[in-house]
Amino acid sequence: MPNAKVLEAKKAVVAELTEKLQNAASGVLVDYKGITVAEDTALRNELRKNEVEYAVVKNTLTRFAVEGAGLGELSECLNGTTSLAISHSDPIAPMRVINKFAKQFNGAKFTIKAGFMDGKILPLDEVLAIAELPAKEVLQAQVLGTMLAPITSLAIVLKAIAEEKGGFVEAAEPEAAPAE
Repeated sequence: MPNAKVLEAKKAVVAELTEKLQNAASGVLVDYKGITVAEDTALRNELRKNEVEYAVVKNTLTRFAVEGAGLGELSECLNGTTSLAISHSDPIAPMRVINKFAKQFNGAKFTIKAGFMDGKILPLDEVLAIAELPAKEVLQAQVLGTMLAPITSLAIVLKAIAEEKGGFVEAAEPEAAPAE
């Protein structure tokens, strides 16, 4: 039986992890077996750039945390070496970065175990499909470009019509009111 001090420390870790899972926009569980320190450092740098938290987690403590966060189905994936990547802002970021990294190894030593988004467990094929989406900023730019396209087209058409009719006609000066 562990002493009270160790038990309290473990409870604190579980509580912190549960809170992170509940507040996360999305997350990915990863089997990182076999990657080198240099590869791990490169992965952590890329994740940091994308504002993704990444940590190696203990399966037993994580089991308690996922149960507490309402993500109990993830317990099935908690065996072997496990790390967790979560994001609070960009829900696509952890999946995109981890998937890009996993592709380098063709699933040999770094694989995605499971993922979740907005409190729901995602099937692995959905995690991989979401991972292929562009970054949040790119998606926003694409939407904005789509919204601006009709306005730009209208401006081009109006300019062409005006040029065809001899240019823009300037408004005439208003006549002065007669003096009384």
